[in-house]
Amino acid sequence: MDKEPLLHSFIFSPGKWCGEGKILLNMVEEELLFNTNWAVQNRDFSGKVACAQEVLVQGLSENMRNELTFYDFQHRTFSVDMENQSLGRIVGTGLFDEQTIAWEFRNNDMNFEGYETYVLQPDGSYHMRGEYVTSDQFRTQIEARIWQQSNEASNTDEPQENENEEGL
Repeated sequence: MDKEPLLHSFIFSPGKWCGEGKILLNMVEEELLFNTNWAVQNRDFSGKVACAQEVLVQGLSENMRNELTFYDFQHRTFSVDMENQSLGRIVGTGLFDEQTIAWEFRNNDMNFEGYETYVLQPDGSYHMRGEYVTSDQFRTQIEARIWQQSNEASNTDEPQENENEEGL
């Protein structure tokens, strides 16, 4: 059985990732800036990858924490579970190719759906876009850039390369 070469560092190998971006809520007329930190664990014995994501929105005192588990990796597809205090647990599906990792959640029981896409950039960072919608038409749009933290500077919020890159 041939093993497919590793296409991405994000999610597919352990490490810490950080990022920054903006959130647009359809109920608010301003963009909210946020920072995020990801802790991606090693695959466990069953092939599952556990991740913890912390999101700090500027101006809000409470962090949001998502626990994500990626599993059932097939040829360019996977499953994902996301759990947080607001939603509980929701199951989604994902896919990946040479440039992109993406997943979506569709769950009629919870009246919540959305997606996230991560596009690999030449410097190894990812450009992220996402959108989530609830049954009451509360819409959240997200745009960000994430990058892997270097081993030497585990608490830095700076990208490893192209520090002056503009435009999310």
